[in-house]
Amino acid sequence: MSTELGLRERKKRQTRQLISDVASGLFMLRGFDNVTVADVAEAANVSTKTVFNYFPRKEDLFLDRIPEAVELVTQAVRGRREGEEPLAALRRLFLDLLRDGHPLGGIGDGYEIFWQVILDSPALQARAREWVQEMEDRLAELLAEAKGTGPGDPGARMAAAMIVTVYRTAYVITARRILAGESGAGLVQDHMALLDRSFAALELALTAL
Repeated sequence: MSTELGLRERKKRQTRQLISDVASGLFMLRGFDNVTVADVAEAANVSTKTVFNYFPRKEDLFLDRIPEAVELVTQAVRGRREGEEPLAALRRLFLDLLRDGHPLGGIGDGYEIFWQVILDSPALQARAREWVQEMEDRLAELLAEAKGTGPGDPGARMAAAMIVTVYRTAYVITARRILAGESGAGLVQDHMALLDRSFAALELALTAL
């Protein structure tokens, strides 16, 4: 039975990845607003219902790694090293993603197309803003949990807002460079250095909370 469940889960993941890959290809080719969910379903050889079973919203077809990002942040805080502060664990996670060339790093050659698709779509920009708020809410919960306080802890909420703002601002700065035509390993290194400096400053700021 466990083997059957494992095969079923693997099949579901493969189907989800296929749909996402097909959708991303179409969005980057035609633009997000010029592709319908029906177009994606046809290209992926599945039904529209199947697409919505995996992705409740069209925007999530392109921003498909949001659940993974939330899970990685959760694991980083809850699974941090003994004596390590949550901020240090998050800093290590974000730098590792960049160092490993993980898609969630979002920086590197070829990402100008990804950022341009988002820039050209108000719907994707709105979903991205929602995700920022969702991540802030999740971080506030995790930080309060780490402190042993309740979900209404104002210090945890302030810390979460500051972490998300610093992270987002660093990415906006580097994304603008990418859209301006910059590329190469130096860009990634610059972004890592910017994040590292920003989190060092953030560490000092959070000490006062």
